[in-house]
Amino acid sequence: MEEQEAGINGAELALAEGAPVFDNERTPEARLFNPWIVALVVTIGTFMEVLDTSIANVALPHIAGGLSASLDEGAWVLTSYLVANAVVLPMSGWLSSVMGRKNYYLISVAFFTLFSALCGMAPTLGMLVVFRVGQGLAGGGLQPSVQAILADSFPAEKRGMAMALYTVAILVAPVLGPTAGGWITDNYSWRWIFYINIPIGAACIFLTRIVLEDPAYMKEMKAKARKLSVDWTGLGLISIGLASLEIILDKGQELDWFGSNFIVFFASLSAIALVCAVIWELKRENPVVNLRLLKERNFLFCCLIILGLYAALYAATYLLPLYMQEMMGYTATISGFALSPAGLFTMLEVPLVGYMLTKGYDPRKMALCGILVVATSFFWMSSLDLEISERNLILPRILQVLGVGIITVPISTVVFRFLPKTESSQAAGIFALMRNEGGSLGIALVSTMLQRREQVHQAMLGQHITATSPMVQRYMNGVAARAGNAADVHYSGMAQLYGALQRQASLLSYMDQFSMLCGLMLLMVPLVFFLKKPPVLKHIELEAH
Repeated sequence: MEEQEAGINGAELALAEGAPVFDNERTPEARLFNPWIVALVVTIGTFMEVLDTSIANVALPHIAGGLSASLDEGAWVLTSYLVANAVVLPMSGWLSSVMGRKNYYLISVAFFTLFSALCGMAPTLGMLVVFRVGQGLAGGGLQPSVQAILADSFPAEKRGMAMALYTVAILVAPVLGPTAGGWITDNYSWRWIFYINIPIGAACIFLTRIVLEDPAYMKEMKAKARKLSVDWTGLGLISIGLASLEIILDKGQELDWFGSNFIVFFASLSAIALVCAVIWELKRENPVVNLRLLKERNFLFCCLIILGLYAALYAATYLLPLYMQEMMGYTATISGFALSPAGLFTMLEVPLVGYMLTKGYDPRKMALCGILVVATSFFWMSSLDLEISERNLILPRILQVLGVGIITVPISTVVFRFLPKTESSQAAGIFALMRNEGGSLGIALVSTMLQRREQVHQAMLGQHITATSPMVQRYMNGVAARAGNAADVHYSGMAQLYGALQRQASLLSYMDQFSMLCGLMLLMVPLVFFLKKPPVLKHIELEAH
């Protein structure tokens, strides 16, 4: 009854201000704690989980060496986590409705913390992979849960600032992950990249139990959900399909894609499972994943924008440290520190973006501006050379992450605006899945194209490295003047020439990748024009303590 009265009062205030009212406008409920306290507490868990997606990357050689495994075998430490994450993300909304959002969030953080401790104590690689699967399953639901909690805790005119806080967590964590992982591994042990989650997780559990409460509609959904039969068929099909897809994306380049029977098998399995899952879920009255939400135009195009954006962001996050280490000779720790200023600028920028949204700026125009900023940063990066200064790597990366913030906050704000609040958990799960799959797609794409374009450029440049080429003859004449055995000097000179050719081919391939990512961002521009304009809200103040 109180919820209905709050909605009526909000509607009356909106009419008084001349703003349109939507039947499905999402209004927060009265709470014991200020929603900002709730937001700060639940965002801790998200930050911890997103950090773990990247913190282990730089420690992988140490993990493999410490557990007597090859680097290829050690890569399953990363793959297993991503596979488990992908499986649980779309189901997180259904799990929240069955358990209750508070219970689901607490259980997720508790098991994530437990499996983090077990990862740190793992005696063998096999055990570590098993514990990483548990960590991924437990942590996968944290991102959509937090986004749904924020959407329900704040009124529409304040939601921009709330999503800004969430955006800081999901943008800064991947930036700081490699830096923190490198520093911890170099100064202590790779096991401490997992142990640091224990005190953070314990604090998150303690505070969440105090401040978080399920809204009334979630309590009703929880009671109804327990009476419904579990959609085991949908659950199984989605799990198999997404797990197989993640294995393909992570191992495809390493195993030569469809030249490998392993990849062909999982590609076939993934395609069959996902097609069957879509057909099955659309026919179900109470599906595990409510794909019907994609009929809402704003939700569909926000998902497509976030898919493309995070494909580009994670691709750049993969390429830049690799370029700095392979082409410029930086260590993993130094390359991480060189890229970390982008995270600091994001922490300053994102709250400003949220504030602008609360002042009535059109989120569609802000998202369009952000896309153009990110495209500009990739165009800047496409002019790399082997003598580039560190500053000219840091500045375009800062511009890039600032652009991502300008996109993510408005998109995260409007994605729920035309959906009923009872679907917030389901919608947040699908939205988070798109973000994570975008990252996997981006890394798979650029890691494949990087090697293949390098081969193309090497073949093209090699056409000019012939014995009759005047430039080659001048170079070899200079080499011949060196002291030593003539044959040895000749072979040494040819080896140096071939090494220079390989470096130039690699450089051109990196430039191609950044140009391709620039084109990807520009292709996303038309998607913004399909978004519906959200209602103009003029600071309708609803009490939420």
